[in-house]
Amino acid sequence: MKRIYVNEKWCLGCHLCEYYCAFANSGSDDMVKALKDIRIHPRMRIEEKQGISFAVSCRHCAEPLCVKSCITGALRADNGVIAVDKNKCVGCYTCIMICPYGAIMPGVDGSVVQKCELCTNNAFGEPACVQGCPNRAIVFEER
Repeated sequence: MKRIYVNEKWCLGCHLCEYYCAFANSGSDDMVKALKDIRIHPRMRIEEKQGISFAVSCRHCAEPLCVKSCITGALRADNGVIAVDKNKCVGCYTCIMICPYGAIMPGVDGSVVQKCELCTNNAFGEPACVQGCPNRAIVFEER
């Protein structure tokens, strides 16, 4: 399965990928209005440790611990992609604590979890963070 990776040598630290991610998940047609909405957050982030940049996003694990640990069944693996049922999530944050990648974050309203949902259903077939990177430091590939 393809995953999101960052080439730390090319990453400019601009965090534009996070803005594109937030816009892609906003459902809005207007980027400026979407980014002004304080309820909209990116579902991936770029972190830097000891001079190395890396993408924090869902790896869609083969045997996801988040799905196994979910007490309400809100997280499920569907064709290799982890989905969150917002109607079932009670905000216990067990999945956040157990994810080895730190890829799941508290929801915008604090009651639901959010995670990278691989927004690849577009003309390019790539996540918005990959498309929005000005230096092509983020790639979507199998390794």
